[in-house]
Amino acid sequence: MTQDPFSPEGFEETGRGPLYLQLQRRIADAIASGQLRPGDSLPPEREMASLTGLSRVTVRRGVQELVASGQLVQRRGSGTFVARKMERLEQALSLLTSFTEDMARRGRSVESRWLRRGLFAPTPEEMMALGLGSVDRVARLERVRLSDGVPLAIERASLLQQVLPQPEAVEDSLYEVLEERGLRPVRAVQRISATNLGEEDAGFLHVTPGVAGLRMERISYLPSGQVIEFTRSLYRGDAYDFAVELKSAAATDGRPA
Repeated sequence: MTQDPFSPEGFEETGRGPLYLQLQRRIADAIASGQLRPGDSLPPEREMASLTGLSRVTVRRGVQELVASGQLVQRRGSGTFVARKMERLEQALSLLTSFTEDMARRGRSVESRWLRRGLFAPTPEEMMALGLGSVDRVARLERVRLSDGVPLAIERASLLQQVLPQPEAVEDSLYEVLEERGLRPVRAVQRISATNLGEEDAGFLHVTPGVAGLRMERISYLPSGQVIEFTRSLYRGDAYDFAVELKSAAATDGRPA
């Protein structure tokens, strides 16, 4: 018979390591065996301490270790849950595509939750990236991108007002709207860096604040060389692998390898 991970029986002060580690192993074993399933909620900290006979400090440390390892996730105001297993998506860096196109190629559904959409005064960062003056306006699109109901990324795109005078026209794919206007970018410079997700962004992505994420900054250009788009995106670190094909210098200039 499977042991209840929150049963007071079996915890020992000596011989099995610190009490928080014993609790951590019990919960991890319950997850591995399927006794605790993805999406299941754990008892509140106070109740867990009462059930196990451990102190709240011990319970908190055991749970936090599992949150840090990605096996549990905490949502402010909701509680602690067994993390859902994420299918890691490989994203090629050699193609200039949209999130909608990436997911469609995989046969996955796409959904957007809009955070902001409209014309605004540009920030200093937007002015520098897009070559705008302080009197200009910028079209700004901020949204959470979901695939099959799972939030994967936050996109914050800024474009010239003359390129996108009606930001509300974008419902799904930004690049589809730009293509209809004959203004789809053909080249981009993209930078990727590691980051830890802040509380607000972690809430949008349904992950624990402070977990690892990927920050992507993209500046896109028209065939004429004009800058058209400045996008900053945050991706869940547990959901994406970015891949790029590399060639030796000998292969690119025609010399024998």
